[in-house]
Amino acid sequence: MAVEFGDNIFLARLDALANWCRKNSLWPMPFATACCGIELMATAASRHDLARFGAEAMRFSPRQCDLMIVAGRVVMKMVPVMQRIWLQMPEPKWCISMGACASSGGVFDTYVTVQGIDRFIPVDVYVPGCPPRPEQLLQSVIDLQERIQKTGTLSAREFQRRDQPERPRSLALEVPPAEALVAPGDFASATRLQEGNHHEVRGGGR
Repeated sequence: MAVEFGDNIFLARLDALANWCRKNSLWPMPFATACCGIELMATAASRHDLARFGAEAMRFSPRQCDLMIVAGRVVMKMVPVMQRIWLQMPEPKWCISMGACASSGGVFDTYVTVQGIDRFIPVDVYVPGCPPRPEQLLQSVIDLQERIQKTGTLSAREFQRRDQPERPRSLALEVPPAEALVAPGDFASATRLQEGNHHEVRGGGR
């Protein structure tokens, strides 16, 4: 015997229903520290209109947000603040690293600048650029929404495996030791040391 349902009833898995609600109601927590913050503001302006994708409700209270957007460089003194905001955000939550500075330190290869925020908080989507265009941030939100719809669960079981950072591989690890550039004290005689073929450094020295 067939059972007929009315027009106002539909069947769905709880995981799929929860993911549909989450992806269309992202509440960003903007953590803008540099020029990428201007592009983040432009994303929510009338020309690009982040509200079309259900992520326009930006709240500056971490307890009301589930998407952290780190836009700009982060220095070591700001890391405790960033981590505190991240810990105050309720689960499930996601993070977008916007720009080269937040993702890898950018041009600021100094001891005070964090060389990638993924060393301190988990990152879901990386946005390249210095600074990236608002369209790139919009695309990252769309990609994150697709990821939430495909991999999310009602009880947030997917976050239980977040025990290791998911950061890009460092290029320094991929360079063989023979290709490493060695600069002695006398830079006029600096040379690239090949394996098994070490050149004697000549020159005035110090």
